Amino acid sequence: MEKTTARQILQLFKISLHVVFLFFFFIFPAHSSPDTFLYGGCSQIKYAPNSPYQSNVNSLLTSLVNSATYSSYNKYTIMGSSSPDIVYGLYQCRADLAMPDCATCVAQAATKLGPLCPQTCGGAIQLEGCFVKYDNASFIGVEDKTVAMKKCGPSDGYSADEMSHRDAMLASLNGAGGAYRVGGSEDVEGVAQCVGDLSTGQCQDCVSEAIRRLKSECGGAVFGDMFLAKCYARYSTRGAQIYANQHHESSDHSESEKTFAIIIGLLAGVALLIIFLTFLRRLSGGKGK
Repeated sequence: MEKTTARQILQLFKISLHVVFLFFFFIFPAHSSPDTFLYGGCSQIKYAPNSPYQSNVNSLLTSLVNSATYSSYNKYTIMGSSSPDIVYGLYQCRADLAMPDCATCVAQAATKLGPLCPQTCGGAIQLEGCFVKYDNASFIGVEDKTVAMKKCGPSDGYSADEMSHRDAMLASLNGAGGAYRVGGSEDVEGVAQCVGDLSTGQCQDCVSEAIRRLKSECGGAVFGDMFLAKCYARYSTRGAQIYANQHHESSDHSESEKTFAIIIGLLAGVALLIIFLTFLRRLSGGKGK
């Protein structure tokens, strides 16, 4: 009888742990953090170790990181004693990112650029929340619609109505204007953004190309990402990862959910403690007989 009771209590304990795990899994689903790596690229030309160019690259990245504490976009040119030592660079944070998160993202990007592009004269990295690029050739203000990354989700039999919602959302992004654009139609949400060095016309041209490629190359995918060298367009639909919904979520709603989850977690912890103490008491009571 004692062994049966002990087994029952242990089984209840395991079930309770499983329930708590599942609860927190669904309350706090995994979201991509701003410093999640998306893509990177490096130039073929290398610079000599401990050269003036390396010093200027380090100075540039430091300036970018410092600037990100108060601005979501900035560009810098570090002059050298000779023309080959000049370094051009910029960073761009996602416009809905809070400044502390922007600064953290740019710092992470600058840190990752070194191992990603060791001693190369040019490098670029795109994280979920920010973009950083440097080069020895001036690219500031130059439009570039080269595809840097394309990612299309699986197709799950998208209906004609759902496709029309996706296309309507992309059309609204295309016509929205501005460097940062968000849109939604029924169950589809999307976002587009240009790097801040582009003119209004260049930005529109770049976003239009990214959207055109999304529609033609991702077809009926449940989500799609199209990153060109100077802009991107993304969409997500029907339960796929939503890339543009963070700006819609109010901080009060988020905090209330967290508070509720903590309270439930504490109650679950108390229940587990009671079960465990009951188990110990029954064991000790059995031994005393």
